[in-house]
Amino acid sequence: MNNNIFKNRTFVLLFFASLFAVVGFSMFLTTTTWYVIRVVDMNNMLGIVLIAITVPRLAMMTYGGVVADKYKKTTIMFYTNLSQALLLLILTLLLFNGALTVVWLLIIGGLFGMLDAFFGPASTSMIPKTIEKSKLQKANAYFQGVDQISFIIGPALAGIIMEVSSVTTSFFVAFILVGLSAVFVFPPLIREAAVEKTDSQTPVQNLKEGFSYVKASKFLMIGILVLITMNFFIFGTLQIGMPLIVDLLGGTPINLSYMEVSLSTGMIVGTLILGKFYVRRKGLVTLYGLAAALSLYLFFGFLNHLILLAIVLFFVGSAMSFVFVPFFTAAQEITEGRMMGRVMSLIFLAMNGFDPIAYAIVSILTSIGVSIQIVIVIFAVIGIMITIGLFVKAKDYRTQIT
Repeated sequence: MNNNIFKNRTFVLLFFASLFAVVGFSMFLTTTTWYVIRVVDMNNMLGIVLIAITVPRLAMMTYGGVVADKYKKTTIMFYTNLSQALLLLILTLLLFNGALTVVWLLIIGGLFGMLDAFFGPASTSMIPKTIEKSKLQKANAYFQGVDQISFIIGPALAGIIMEVSSVTTSFFVAFILVGLSAVFVFPPLIREAAVEKTDSQTPVQNLKEGFSYVKASKFLMIGILVLITMNFFIFGTLQIGMPLIVDLLGGTPINLSYMEVSLSTGMIVGTLILGKFYVRRKGLVTLYGLAAALSLYLFFGFLNHLILLAIVLFFVGSAMSFVFVPFFTAAQEITEGRMMGRVMSLIFLAMNGFDPIAYAIVSILTSIGVSIQIVIVIFAVIGIMITIGLFVKAKDYRTQIT
């Protein structure tokens, strides 16, 4: 770790706030999934519950960026976490008293996801206000690394708590963690600079300005296309593909855990490497990372050994880190402070907005009898073709130095 960064009091507070928030969020998702499948035995409702959590989050993502540009980011993060903690407490009390219904779960899940759309853009756009430009890549690497660690810790912690105690206890611990995140970003603890003055525009006008700003930057447009390619052709299909492959090859839940941990560990290793070595041609590195990830994913589609599949996912995860960390850093370096929230929200939307479409396409193809391995190979090949096109056409993106 770079001591200079971790001597920055504001950065450390943001770091731990993100850690507790993401662990709490991933615990909430894991506990909710288990509750629907095993406790109330309503497998057919799981998709609806997950949609209720993710779709409002995606729908509010761009507006979250508008809010991040108009108000202090620590204030947004604090009240977001406080509201989410309150929702988790209500959920815990309803379950404890035997009053939790699927309708309540859908309402609370939707509100929880909607609030999360405000935390991401605010926290990411806060980093450039906290860290000098030369250390942005390092800061982003650590933030992305802590996100990946949190998504390993959260489900594991939820599983252990539900095993030794109950679903109610797991929700309660998630409430405590999200509440702690709010404590770390309590505005008086962080001396955030004043928000840059902006024109008095309506939310719709602010959104249009954000889209126009991104559209006017070839670098941001190509970078967002790179993110969409990675998330649609790899991450989106992988999330639904891993359990299907494990089932196809006669594996058990432990094999699925190996795959998920291997992918996340690879991402962590990639972000640690990027935390040590500064990248100047960030656009070029994202294209190399995308090409490597898709090539490994293509190889993944041909394998029939569960251990080898988990090993390959480690390298897929590492390659993916070389896509999102450099691009996040470059976007923060070239974006005006007054537009940072809106730009970050559009990047978050690109990273997450196409996942549900990938889920749907994979589900349709596999439901009509197409093997999940064939689906992965098809997606990987199309992704590689798009990447080759970007290498050829996006010369400015490849050569720009930040």
